[in-house]
Amino acid sequence: MNVEKLREDFPILKKPIIYFDSACMSLKPRQVIEKVSKYYTDYTACAGRSSHKFAHEVEIQVAGTRKEVKCLINAKRDSEIIFSKNTTESINLIANSFGLKPGDEVIISDKEHNSNLLPWLKLAKKGIKVVPVESNEDNTFNINNFEKAFTENTKLVSVVHTSNMDGVTNPVKEIVKIAHNNNAAVLVDAAQSVPSKEVDVQSLGVDFLAFSGHKALGPTGTGVLYGKKEMLEKLDQFLMGGETVVDSTYTGYEPEELPARFEAGLQNYAGIIGLGEACKYLKKVGLKNISRHEFKLNKMLSEAFADNEKISILGPKDPEQRAGIFSFIVSGMDIHDVSGMLSASRNIMLRSGAHCVHSWFNKRGLKGSVRASMYLYNTEEEAQAFIDELNKILKF
Repeated sequence: MNVEKLREDFPILKKPIIYFDSACMSLKPRQVIEKVSKYYTDYTACAGRSSHKFAHEVEIQVAGTRKEVKCLINAKRDSEIIFSKNTTESINLIANSFGLKPGDEVIISDKEHNSNLLPWLKLAKKGIKVVPVESNEDNTFNINNFEKAFTENTKLVSVVHTSNMDGVTNPVKEIVKIAHNNNAAVLVDAAQSVPSKEVDVQSLGVDFLAFSGHKALGPTGTGVLYGKKEMLEKLDQFLMGGETVVDSTYTGYEPEELPARFEAGLQNYAGIIGLGEACKYLKKVGLKNISRHEFKLNKMLSEAFADNEKISILGPKDPEQRAGIFSFIVSGMDIHDVSGMLSASRNIMLRSGAHCVHSWFNKRGLKGSVRASMYLYNTEEEAQAFIDELNKILKF
């Protein structure tokens, strides 16, 4: 993977910055930017509502993206790909459509992003029981605790694939097997895994999987919900409106086929089309190449501070278990001061805070951490600059 060559595709990298915040938002290559712009300049129209040339082109492009996403995650059918605004909306769709009843139970991990915690806590007010599974001491998934969490009332397991807090990837294939043996369905939050890992929904066996375009080189306001056809057909419709029905009267309606029944109203056509281009870009670079590159950079950072008593790294010691995320706390320093100093000194852009995993930090009485998240366009020189600047702060 020629990183310097790849960087030429990202116009924003002409600025003197070191962007280590891709777990929050990835940068966008010119191919995606140009594809979005082309919609607005060459064929602005609605899909599925008009019969003219522009509308036909939009339909072709949106269908093309659906196929690209299907191939990216190895879904069986195009119709199993539902477009949404983001991972959050996709998870909310399941939470509000799965048909959970008072007394039913949902198992989650103890490191869920608010997007995969709050929808279930809202249902808890209606009698749904939410069961968090405590992780191991090194933040890896505890299979024994998971198996013990099941009861005859467990209907759904909803877990993160790769944590945005510490980069740990959960053993989803094993989780799915155990859940299915207990007659429970599985929803996976893959917002952090799809952008840089080979994710095969058929091999994993998941029933549902959600991810966002904005973390995977795609436009903001784009997301995906994958679902097995037979599982999607069992869901209630969540958002209703234009394009979700074949016909309606004053007293009833006939639902559309998949996937249209879950894509209510005017869609983000420009964003969806741009997402298709992002999928092409990722496949061209190669997800395995991206994973290896992230590990190499994380290894540099981890080894540089492994023996420094002032630095506490969240998650396992082995950087290979933390993907492209280096999340840390500096003893005696405010997390926001650390990230602010790195930004001021060398334009090193990080994130500091609870990373929307407030529940985990609150349980441990922590304010949060500083998080460096690397991606395909970051270099070893940037990693070394980060090491040098953080060492200056530690000495200070």
